[in-house]
Amino acid sequence: MFNRRRGPFCARFGCKAEDLAVRLSALGLTTRVEPHATYTSIEAKVPEALPAESWREVLEVVAEADRFGLVASSLTGRTFWAAVNKAVPATGDVRGPGRQR
Repeated sequence: MFNRRRGPFCARFGCKAEDLAVRLSALGLTTRVEPHATYTSIEAKVPEALPAESWREVLEVVAEADRFGLVASSLTGRTFWAAVNKAVPATGDVRGPGRQR
């Protein structure tokens, strides 16, 4: 995992999402991170001339996400996307309200 000091970005988007975005940026991709209710999405524009070795490195990074894919369009080009689920808080009893002992 990418080893660096955690900042406000990590608190807002989640450390795993931050790591993925930073690593994709280090590979020369322009990233956009957006929080959602249950997950954080990371999008990265793919340049036209991305070398084969870079494709492998990008795939290694996005494979660590909970979901990922590639959108290719003649209008918008190619965009890698990844989604990282937000952590679910641990509870002492997960049976629901009114079912606790």
